[in-house]
Amino acid sequence: MKRKVITTMTAATLAASALNISFIPLHSHAVYAAEATKGMQVPEYRSRVDIPAQYKWRLEDIYANRAAWEADVKKLTQMADAFSKHQGKIGQSAGTLLQSLNDLSDLMRLRDKVHVYASMGFDVNSSNSQLQEIMDKAEKSSALTAEKTSWFTPEVLAIPQDKMKNYLAVKELAPYKTFLEDLERTKPHTLTKELEELLAQFSPLDQNPESTYSMLSKDVKFPKIKDETGKEVQLTRANFVSYMENKNRSVRKAAFEAYYKTLEGFQDTFAQTLAGKVKSNNTYAKARKYPNALEASLTPNHIPSKVYDELIDSVNKGLPQLHRYMELKKKMLGLKELHMYDIYTPNTEANQAYIPYEEAKNMVLEGLKPMGDDYGKALGEAFKNGWVDVYATDDKRSGAYQSGAYDTHPYVLLNYQGTHNDVFTIAHELGHAMHTYYTNKTQPYMTSNYPIFTAEVASTLNEALLFDSLYAKAKTKQEKMYLLNQRLENFRTTLFRQTQFAEFEKLIHEKEQAGESLNAEALKKMYFDINKKYYGPSVVDDQEIAMEWARIPHFYYNFYVYQYATSFAASTALAKQVQKEGRPAVDRIREKFLSAGNSAAPIDVLKAAGVDVSTSKPIDDAMNVFAETLDELERLVNQK
Repeated sequence: MKRKVITTMTAATLAASALNISFIPLHSHAVYAAEATKGMQVPEYRSRVDIPAQYKWRLEDIYANRAAWEADVKKLTQMADAFSKHQGKIGQSAGTLLQSLNDLSDLMRLRDKVHVYASMGFDVNSSNSQLQEIMDKAEKSSALTAEKTSWFTPEVLAIPQDKMKNYLAVKELAPYKTFLEDLERTKPHTLTKELEELLAQFSPLDQNPESTYSMLSKDVKFPKIKDETGKEVQLTRANFVSYMENKNRSVRKAAFEAYYKTLEGFQDTFAQTLAGKVKSNNTYAKARKYPNALEASLTPNHIPSKVYDELIDSVNKGLPQLHRYMELKKKMLGLKELHMYDIYTPNTEANQAYIPYEEAKNMVLEGLKPMGDDYGKALGEAFKNGWVDVYATDDKRSGAYQSGAYDTHPYVLLNYQGTHNDVFTIAHELGHAMHTYYTNKTQPYMTSNYPIFTAEVASTLNEALLFDSLYAKAKTKQEKMYLLNQRLENFRTTLFRQTQFAEFEKLIHEKEQAGESLNAEALKKMYFDINKKYYGPSVVDDQEIAMEWARIPHFYYNFYVYQYATSFAASTALAKQVQKEGRPAVDRIREKFLSAGNSAAPIDVLKAAGVDVSTSKPIDDAMNVFAETLDELERLVNQK
């Protein structure tokens, strides 16, 4: 699966931005799954009006109408303006600090609610001018709130350490203890009030490279290619992966070459855009007195940089297993040479029968039964009570994500097409939803934000459990081989590929910090060399792949992608514990992980749940699971 983080703001990110903490949206990501749908009876809806109510999320659970939303926008502006009454006073006593934190929490909660309603309404009906207007107003309200609260962090950090220690012992401040300790930990990297205000004003400029990249990617037009029937078809960003999975090799090759050669025609613009983001990350790191951008990104989330380095080292040690998988893929596809345009091609035939959404729901509910009755009851509520937006329309955002605010139930966006991958997408996004559900149910607002580092664990845990359920029910060799191949592809695209991206991202930041130019040729060479290392001698080094960095939006998210890999490894370990221990593991995961939010450092949260990501063990164990899965697929392939 391909995952793309959607830049909507949620409870966590709004609070973080208001306090000038580096962030990436936690609860928003898309899964792009291109699988053959020939013969499938996919429902087609021209507009939202045509879709039955039970397949649309209920935004009226947030606001009954626009008038109610507008009233809260007005209230939000008033609260942001009124927050200045605390300026210069918060350190006077535990009481004044408590009142300011209560007001900040209320302010951020309202901003979350306002923004989530606007963004989700826009995402399912983006051509609606009224919703465009609402979205614009919500973004301006968010920016205003960030500016009006920019003084808060420096003032908190100006409180003498001994006085803060006494304040933290006050019972009423207990809900804010972790939050305040996190601020104290980042104190060496917090600037004066004036400089923090200046950075807050300049922070929108940091989004320009990503915005430019998004617009450039949208505006690039690809040529037509010939499909398997010889008919000319339009190549687009949206259908590229589906052509890469096409059974006809000439179609795959044509799509591959046309796509990357088109990107190459804009290589200098793409390079300048990416270089601009890297320079911005390095500049902000320097301004905040971090040794590098990696430290600046990881430190606020309490992640030591050795976790990033150990991931890359451990995955590099496991590359022979990936090379072995590529050799098996070449054999299964019956190819003398395996090219980069072949690697997305399924090794086995999928059952292409359309899976109705109601059947998919039952598959997910059955697959996640090991998580217990309480978990299943919450999933049932999600399906029945307007949490999920199911079907696609022309102006609906592509992919899938989970969103919501502290004062709403979780929401899940899908573009359901009835494939096996879509079933896994449902499980994945509901993992995020359950994580949010249990956290918001248990934690106060200021610790409800589960950090980026743990955001993908619950979702990929659900995928692992669904795989176990489906594999146990598989009756034929073909079904088993399909599921095994799908699992190996999840490893390839998540553990290996995201680490490959992480390695490239670290390298380009280091090169820019050292004063080297990130021109197109330099970026192409770095990416090509890393890609060659990852895919090994069994895959032909197609030169076009050197431009792949230009189609990956993750490189604008400031050291985000490594967490897909670490989360995948952690969830693999937790899934094995659920299989082995049963209820004790489930209770531990629910209480110590799903309900923990940001109440402790993410490494400590996962350790309490049963996996120590401060070591390389989870990565090594995941590599063993990959090898075992590969062994099983090889056994079936060689079976007479």
